[in-house]
Amino acid sequence: MKKRFLATVMAVILGASALAGCGNDSGGNSGTNAGSADTEESADAKGDREVRIAIQPSAAFIPLYVARESGWIEEALSDLGVTVTWNDFESGPPMNESLSSGASDIGVMGDVPTVSGIAAGQESEIVAIAADGPLSYAMLVSKDSDLESPADLAGKTIGVTLGSTGHNLADKLLTKAGLDINSDVELVNIATGDAASVLSTGEVDAVCIWEPNVTRLVEDGTAKIIGDGSECGLLGVNPIIARAEYAQENADVIEAIIEQYARAAASLDNLDDDVKAKVSDYLSLEPDQLSKVIEKYEYNVVFSDADTENLQDTISFLVKIGNLEEEYDIEPYVKKEYTENADISEYIK
Repeated sequence: MKKRFLATVMAVILGASALAGCGNDSGGNSGTNAGSADTEESADAKGDREVRIAIQPSAAFIPLYVARESGWIEEALSDLGVTVTWNDFESGPPMNESLSSGASDIGVMGDVPTVSGIAAGQESEIVAIAADGPLSYAMLVSKDSDLESPADLAGKTIGVTLGSTGHNLADKLLTKAGLDINSDVELVNIATGDAASVLSTGEVDAVCIWEPNVTRLVEDGTAKIIGDGSECGLLGVNPIIARAEYAQENADVIEAIIEQYARAAASLDNLDDDVKAKVSDYLSLEPDQLSKVIEKYEYNVVFSDADTENLQDTISFLVKIGNLEEEYDIEPYVKKEYTENADISEYIK
């Protein structure tokens, strides 16, 4: 496969994360009475705990932003004596670093960073599904391009973030069209944010990216869609993962967060205007665009066999392209007991 690099991507910039609120220790953790057994017992009796939630601006995680702006998670956890800290990230890799170091306890991320982190030895549990989004991953060409389908791309150039779900989408769409990604096309490594520029300048003939970038490019007249995940079996699984140690010791906290995520998912058709505006701003979308993006996802929370199978397929893809050394079984890391024990029946049908 010929590869030329337009941008350096997937940089781990842990220092860019916002860790606001981490200094608010509860009384029993102040350290001023470290030798007092009575103080420690008092803190334990009150149940003083903290959960640090890692979040990133992806349309797959809109319900978590809704729950955050509505204050529902803080409200639900206050009775359990749990304080909430939000850690903001731009992408999955630095979130993995945060979970691995113990700086975050639970977070939302895409399939590639999820399975890559576990492969690297991260002790994580996949506790729920944030969203599936086959329509949210798309192959685009310039609006005025003569290319109409993936089959037209023989001998053409495709921009992808190498190793991403967009790369996986390109492979699957080309295979279905009877083309070999290694010999029939040229791959160009791009940052997702560069998709508009490389299409408009003709540096590539097509790109494979995901929401909310797809909607932005289509609506501003830059691009049109010629293929998506629904056409090639790419489910686009976005899990909710937690540090195994934290989840096992604080199952009630994990379940409460899942409940509020499900509540937020059920509210998406009737969002408060102020909350909708704030969530749109996080994703750099207009409020009417947010509604269109939401329609491309299934915020289903509960695992399906297809979710596990697609995560396993992601592992196979990463092994195929050399990003992982060997296959492993994802199923032991999928912990359905959290969604089974969470009270989500009124939200998830």
